[in-house]
Amino acid sequence: MNALILERDTVILAFWMTVRLTAVSTVGSLVLGTLLTAMRVSPLPILRTVASGYVTVARNTPLTLVLLFTGLGVGANLGVEFSDDISVNNFWLAILGLTAYTSAFVCEALRSGINTVPVGQAEAARSIGLSFQQTLRLIILPQAFRAVVVPLGSILIALTKNTTIALVVGVAEASVRMREMIEVYGDQVIQVFFGFAVGFVILCLPTGLFFGWLSRRLAVVR
Repeated sequence: MNALILERDTVILAFWMTVRLTAVSTVGSLVLGTLLTAMRVSPLPILRTVASGYVTVARNTPLTLVLLFTGLGVGANLGVEFSDDISVNNFWLAILGLTAYTSAFVCEALRSGINTVPVGQAEAARSIGLSFQQTLRLIILPQAFRAVVVPLGSILIALTKNTTIALVVGVAEASVRMREMIEVYGDQVIQVFFGFAVGFVILCLPTGLFFGWLSRRLAVVR
């Protein structure tokens, strides 16, 4: 057990990588997911078709394949580089894959939130001369976000756990370090596993509690 304590800095750095992957991917997923939502409810058929096709493909493709595509397809075959540093480049390729995958779920959550907004509000907005973009940005989306706080929290928790697959593109986050430590300390597998499990609980539990509180705070009274 003393040997495991000496690995404390390694474990902290591993979870810090997990936090970074989650934070950056969350921002990217919210932005892309909101854009996809706008496209899915757009009056233009071509935008609805493109967004619907993207969401369908992304939601039904394993995340491992998505990350393999960003790592091998985008990174290796297309030669897309974010940095000369391999570790930094792999980090952003992982972000790209996680964002592309998670944004599809964000889109569906927001679209369900839009369905909770009374149709009369959109009609009233059009009657006073607001455009589709203005109606969506000022009236529909704010209420949709408030309606789906809990589902978005669940998506964020799932994203945190999905970062463990970032090893596909060579990112050394928490799960990679756990495997390495199990190989080194084979006689202390239970302690290693329990320690990393507690680490993920510490990351995910406060997130769920926060979004639950936020949902109650922002609840829309119908």
